[in-house]
Amino acid sequence: MSEKTIVHLLRHGEVHNPEGILYGRLPGYHLSEDGVLMAKAAAKWFAGRDVAALFSSPMERARETSEPLSETFGLPVTVEDRLTEAANRFEGMTFGVGKGSLRRPANWPSLYNPFRPSWGESYEEIASRMLEAAAGARDAARGHEAICVSHQLPIWIARRRAEQRKLWHHPTRRQCQLASVTSFVYEGTRLVAVSYAEPAAALIRRPSVPGA
Repeated sequence: MSEKTIVHLLRHGEVHNPEGILYGRLPGYHLSEDGVLMAKAAAKWFAGRDVAALFSSPMERARETSEPLSETFGLPVTVEDRLTEAANRFEGMTFGVGKGSLRRPANWPSLYNPFRPSWGESYEEIASRMLEAAAGARDAARGHEAICVSHQLPIWIARRRAEQRKLWHHPTRRQCQLASVTSFVYEGTRLVAVSYAEPAAALIRRPSVPGA
């Protein structure tokens, strides 16, 4: 039988963002107090599992989410650029109709093709880099488990590609809650199953900004 390896894609915890900014790849956005608790809840959920490798997006919120995991397993955190947040032209803005960026005609040309999407990094690019990162984590932890801390949209796109679904989707229908775990199960190099869990569900008090 082929070796079984599990790669867990962990979304970071809640970010301190009282103004509701779509922060994307902007620096300076850190976990909130609840976000720190979510990271600890995720680490507790993983405790006792056979985790042999730990990777993180370079964004502060992801690296902070990885810290309790590093302490739990005594593993170094390897920063993996391919796990980073999706690029988005609306970074630094609030997103919506009201007072958000959608009411500005200058932004409308960025919305012409929601299937790509036209406002940022393409879904194909996201899927490719995320699955490459997952494969790298699989190889690093062959026969064991690996954790990759990333972001909502990249994780959701990776899952949709893994499940052979269309990449286009409605942002409000993503099953990728704060500090949630999307797990890829491999037999050898073949992806055979996908599962989902929410270790910090009890700590979630309000919806987060889509794509964060």
